[in-house]
Amino acid sequence: MVLAAAVAACRDRVPETTATTAASSATNPRLSALTRATVWAAPRVPPARVDFTANTPGSGALDAAAVVDCEFVVKPIGGTSPKFYCKLADGDVVKVKYGDANPEVPAEVAASRLLSALGFFVDRMMLVKSVRCRGCPPFPAQALQCVQKSGATALCLQGSSPETVRTFDRVMIERPFDGEDIDAGDDEGWAWFELDRVDQKAGGSPRAHVDALRLVAVLLAHWDNKAGNQRLVCPPGAGGANGACRTPFAVVHDLGATFGPLKADLQNWKQAPIWADARSCRATMASLPYHGSTFADVQISEAGRTLAVKLLRMLSESQLDALFESSGFSTFPHVLAEARNPQAWTRVFLAKVDEIASAGPCPS
Repeated sequence: MVLAAAVAACRDRVPETTATTAASSATNPRLSALTRATVWAAPRVPPARVDFTANTPGSGALDAAAVVDCEFVVKPIGGTSPKFYCKLADGDVVKVKYGDANPEVPAEVAASRLLSALGFFVDRMMLVKSVRCRGCPPFPAQALQCVQKSGATALCLQGSSPETVRTFDRVMIERPFDGEDIDAGDDEGWAWFELDRVDQKAGGSPRAHVDALRLVAVLLAHWDNKAGNQRLVCPPGAGGANGACRTPFAVVHDLGATFGPLKADLQNWKQAPIWADARSCRATMASLPYHGSTFADVQISEAGRTLAVKLLRMLSESQLDALFESSGFSTFPHVLAEARNPQAWTRVFLAKVDEIASAGPCPS
């Protein structure tokens, strides 16, 4: 009930005047950064040339065939899917998602690879062959929940020792987008309705870039989009003399609940609409859990629709087949046999692109 009320409050928000927005932004570093945020940049590698069988390149990139050694870290971790923190040999502490029946692994790997290839900013999700975790209990996620609820660390971690090494196959390692998080007290990330604050005149992205991001999010059915699942990041070297970030980036952080609504859920993903009204170009997630959470129905600009179609149609069927195959959709234990066929996911993807393309032209 509390969550439902919060979602309703977000969706029924009262629009702020320009003066009110400017005043609040001036006193809040997060809102100031969001006003000036960049949400998209032309990718260095054209989408048509991206190899989706490989993990997204960048600092700390891992080979998809890698066997990674790490040390278990006793640190509370939220969410509902099996995961834990682990310290690598270089001292980096990374989040590891695991489990043969964990739908967030294939969904998040595919969604992050796709968004990155199109030029949007995401935390990179590295799929690796296996993780060898030193000190891991038999069931890490359950052990961490036990520690968090009871505080009885020794009891909760029974079955593990510093010499114990447990191997987890086909797991995902999270590599955050490079930079420092921008926040203000208890505020974190950004909600999707807050993208209305991005102002090209203040140095932020143009409306077309914002709307293209919105449309790709709807295509992916990214309904678990609470503010904490997005980040505002100041990239390396972008800090100003007064502490303000010169070029803040709006980053999508957690994409585990995508291709659904039940996460990697072909049949229901196929039925989820792009538009509340295709003629007026009102994009919607209202049919998804929590009525789309922080993503309220929004009218898309024609320039945004055109940019989204242009980017998405750069991807070939063979690239998309490779994306779904290499992300693990074919090996995940789907209930429907059809869902184990990467081409089935590609067909739905392309149908959704056609749905975007056939709308409009969007009113100004």
